[in-house]
Amino acid sequence: MTDEDFYAKRNPVTGEFYDPRMQPRFTELATFMRAPVADDVSAIDIGLIGVPTDLGVTNRAGARHGPREIRNASSLMRTFNIERNINPFELCRVADLGDVPFDDWYNLDRQIETIEHFYRKISAANVIPLSAGGDHSITFPILKAIASEPLALVHIDAHTDTWDEMWGSKFHHGAPFRRAVEANLIDPTRTVQIGIRGGQNFAEGLEFSKNSGMRVIFIEEFSDLGVHEVIKEVRRIVGNHPVYLSFDVDGLDPVYAPGTGTPEVGGITTLEAQRLLRGLHDLSFVGGDVVEVAPPFDPTGNTALVGATMMFEILCLLAVAHCQLNA
Repeated sequence: MTDEDFYAKRNPVTGEFYDPRMQPRFTELATFMRAPVADDVSAIDIGLIGVPTDLGVTNRAGARHGPREIRNASSLMRTFNIERNINPFELCRVADLGDVPFDDWYNLDRQIETIEHFYRKISAANVIPLSAGGDHSITFPILKAIASEPLALVHIDAHTDTWDEMWGSKFHHGAPFRRAVEANLIDPTRTVQIGIRGGQNFAEGLEFSKNSGMRVIFIEEFSDLGVHEVIKEVRRIVGNHPVYLSFDVDGLDPVYAPGTGTPEVGGITTLEAQRLLRGLHDLSFVGGDVVEVAPPFDPTGNTALVGATMMFEILCLLAVAHCQLNA
């Protein structure tokens, strides 16, 4: 099967084949970036996955609606990244794998198990996952499923997400990377957290990040260094190690992404975020996610568009990494 055949779709009335990605962007069923829905996971290289849960939030709920609205907004994505001069859909086979199928919508611990089980099957098929949350608690079970060794981590966020148990739960959206360090899923000395800011009631999370060896780049340092120097620092820390990328939209200033559960003023701009991601183009990425898009708090739809755009940039990184791995 050629790549052209892979992306082609048959019209059920005329019987003709066509490429939905080339149709007007207000048409067709909403899939991530108008990629085909996979009916055979073994035939794809990168899987686009929705994780529609926000049981782990500590503030405003709404991220459960993220995957659907990111799919809608991602119809605005084209196939070719002119800044990177690549077409990720030509580099590998990309498909929408649907949403994680939860069977207990009121049990966070059970959902964590379901996410891990779903991604273990994806990992077993050698598919690179790119996920749309959902709140940030989803990243821990994804890492549990795909990390065959401690991974490096590039984490863009307003918060370190290294707090401990909160209000009776160890798996809330402020804890995924503490749990990941404890489970030996990520190497804290190869972890960089970018854009950290905002007030705190206690310093536990910041202390854990620093004491475990993570490189924490507060927003003031990000602004002082500039994007290019931050890229150099990320490359120094990560090196050639397998790396996971987690992008929380509250890492951006809320003027760009108001639709999120825990907004923090004074964040990264969308252009800075795009330039940062593009500067990581040849790292050994094994997966990524975009989380905390909460559409109910942004009726304009802009936050979902931002989430879709960052997801496309990460898709380009994963496509290049796939090609390097299989060269």
